[in-house]
Amino acid sequence: MTAVTTPSDRQALHEQNRRSWNQATKAHNSHKGDQARFFREGGNKLYREERELLGDVAGKRVLHLQCNSGQDSLSLAQLGAVVTGVDISDEAIAFTRKLSADSGVPARFDRADAYDWLEEAARGPERWDVVFCSYGAVCWLSDLTTWAQGLAAVLRPAGRFVMVEFHPLLGMLDEGWLLRWPYFGGGAIPWSEGVGDYVAQSGEGLALTTYETGVVGFRNPEPVYEFAWGTADVIGALLGAGLVIEAFREYPFANGWKGLADMRMDEGRRAWPPEGVPTLPLMYAVAARKPSSAEDQASARRSSA
Repeated sequence: MTAVTTPSDRQALHEQNRRSWNQATKAHNSHKGDQARFFREGGNKLYREERELLGDVAGKRVLHLQCNSGQDSLSLAQLGAVVTGVDISDEAIAFTRKLSADSGVPARFDRADAYDWLEEAARGPERWDVVFCSYGAVCWLSDLTTWAQGLAAVLRPAGRFVMVEFHPLLGMLDEGWLLRWPYFGGGAIPWSEGVGDYVAQSGEGLALTTYETGVVGFRNPEPVYEFAWGTADVIGALLGAGLVIEAFREYPFANGWKGLADMRMDEGRRAWPPEGVPTLPLMYAVAARKPSSAEDQASARRSSA
């Protein structure tokens, strides 16, 4: 692992990750077909797990952090939310702005490091009803404490944070389902191969309609750095930021992502372990609420103590 001790260290790693994501995003979107048509025809990419936790978002202001190319952001807008999406990748934001225009589904998209964006937004008057992130977002966060404090600052009182994420136990496994990496982190994990083409690896699991061949044999020239966080790290950071945990759930499948050998994809685009592998958590979800009263705030302080 690479030690990360100062803000400048984190910024340098974030910028390297931005370059790697810029390369990978082009390959990812080459496999997803006519995405604008998908949304024009009323398509929605959100899975049941996040929709249940989000509840009715019609008319609500939703901030989608680390929104990638915006497919989930536009799916939220399809449900009537007023959406702001934020992502560090220039390529992802350029793509999703065009996708929003071509599909006729309105949303605002900002290209920024999430940490910089949250710090600036906290100084302004805007506040959001919901902050949302999902699927491969937490592993790019270099500092959970600052992240949690930032999202709490931009939530209105009684606003909610919702996250559905791949389980950190999944990150311990190699492609053959053998334990290889530690659960507990402590620094940045370098990957010389960069962000890969996991959309090609997952096939129709991550395609919006029919999978298209697109870019073949993608190799990312830009290395990348991930960060290992356990579920207790995430929940502890949210509690430390004064949020009240409403739900914590674990799931024995991975939505859309078919990243390990012989995973079985069902009709709902859920990827399950191969036959013979014991059940284990492949995803988890957290929902939390910002206190809205003195009683709520006292309860939040007791929970984080």
